[in-house]
Amino acid sequence: MEVRTETVTVADGSFDLHLWLPPSGRGPVILLVQEIYGVGPYIRKVAEDLAALGYVVGAPDLFWRIRPNWVSGHDDAGTALSVEMVSTFDVPQGVADSAVALTHLRELPEAEGGAGVVGFCLGGSIGYLLAATVEVDAVLSFYGSAVPDASGMLEKITCPLLLVFGGSDPYIPRERVAVVEEAASGRPNVRVYVAEEAGHAFHNHEAPQFYDREAARAAWDQAVHFLGRNLPLPTLP
Repeated sequence: MEVRTETVTVADGSFDLHLWLPPSGRGPVILLVQEIYGVGPYIRKVAEDLAALGYVVGAPDLFWRIRPNWVSGHDDAGTALSVEMVSTFDVPQGVADSAVALTHLRELPEAEGGAGVVGFCLGGSIGYLLAATVEVDAVLSFYGSAVPDASGMLEKITCPLLLVFGGSDPYIPRERVAVVEEAASGRPNVRVYVAEEAGHAFHNHEAPQFYDREAARAAWDQAVHFLGRNLPLPTLP
């Protein structure tokens, strides 16, 4: 699997876009939006998994204005540092950077087919907000804490959207997830998937305090099916 780093330029500087190519060397693009721990081992493993499916995957370094290519551990100390880092992060600017990164991905010579967004935690919120502002073929948001308060933005989202939550998430209480379910009701492009027994960041195998193996496997199956249906791979000769 080929891995390289692209440079994305915006008005006030430039940042890294870490890129993973599928075995075929080409395919639909997925913008993979980081969690609060940065583009670290977990996000890189997710990128590898998506690339193995056949997608061209790009993960932008969204903390570049604060500390370029910053990565923290998934232990308690690393989590505390990550929370501190995200407290100074400008979410609207992160959405804007993500939009530019998505355009960069679409313009790559390896890009063939549609374009999607996959985000986790912080990235789940950014992916959701991005879906309301740019044209994209599919968005998959894992436990984005901003989603419930911004559920009214579903009116602006026309692409297929899968919102994944943990039903026992202390950071996104079940009653807030219910707000999203109600807002999504009657919208054929939106599906809410709730792993009822799982907590926050349950797909993160690097964080034993969060990881739920069975819930992660089931949710990933849903994710792969969603991407396959809405971001189909090109037929190879």
